Amino acid sequence: MAERRKLIAGNWKMNGLRADGVALARGVAEKLKAAGPVPFDLLVCPPATLIWPVAEAVAGSGVAVGGQDCHPKTSGAHTGDTSPAALAEAGCRYVIVGHSERRQDHAESDALVAAKAAAAHAAGLTAIICVGETLAQREAGQAGAVVASQLAGSIPPGSTAVNTVVAYEPVWAIGTGRNATPADVAEIHALIRADLVKRLESGAAVRILYGGSVKPGNAGELMAVPDVDGALVGGASLKVEDFWGIAASCR
Repeated sequence: MAERRKLIAGNWKMNGLRADGVALARGVAEKLKAAGPVPFDLLVCPPATLIWPVAEAVAGSGVAVGGQDCHPKTSGAHTGDTSPAALAEAGCRYVIVGHSERRQDHAESDALVAAKAAAAHAAGLTAIICVGETLAQREAGQAGAVVASQLAGSIPPGSTAVNTVVAYEPVWAIGTGRNATPADVAEIHALIRADLVKRLESGAAVRILYGGSVKPGNAGELMAVPDVDGALVGGASLKVEDFWGIAASCR
C-alpha cells in the first residue's frame, strides 16, 4: 500500500472578515508556492461567508478549501443551513462534519453526522468526520469505547479512503492548551485504524488526523506517532507562520 500523504487542515471556526481571510489564505498559498514539492496536502476551512473569496485567493496554488459543516439535504426549507452542493460549487473539496463544537453546541447525534457525511459524499466532497471523548469520559476510562461508538454511528455506508478522513479530537484538548500525550494519541489512533480496517475495504488507506491544541512546538512529535496522518488545526491555523510551521513538521 502506498504511504498515506499527510493532510494539514486549518479550521478557522468563526473567525475573520473578508480582508483578514483573504490575506491569511494568500499567505498560506505563497508559503506553499515558495516551498516547491512537499510531502503533505494543505486545506483551509474558513467561515461560510468567506469560502468564495478564499477559494479565489488560493486558486491554482494547491491549497484546498473546505466547509466547516453542511446540511444532510441538498436544498429545501432549512433556514441558516448550508447545502453540500453549494459548498462544492463555491470551490470546496472537503467539509468538516461532527466537530465536537457542533456535537455539543447543536446537540448533533452520530446519526446526523453520518447523514451529513453521506450528503457530502453525494456532492463530491471529502467528509472529515470528527470523533473524540470529553475529559469526564477519559477519566472514567471510557475514551476508547466512546470513540468506537462514534465511529460506528458516524461513518456512513459507501465511505472510502477517497471520500472520507477521520479526525480524532479529544474534546478536553481543543483550545485549552492541554495536549494528549503521544501515547494517548497512539492508543486511540490505533483503535481507529483497526476499526476502519474492519469496517471499510480501504480502511488501511483512510487518513486519520489529530486535532487538539496542535502547535509548531508539538507538531513534530505528534506527526511522528503511528497512524497520525496529519492534523486538524484550530487557533494556530489563523497565523500563517504557525500553520506553516505545523505543516513543515511533516517533512
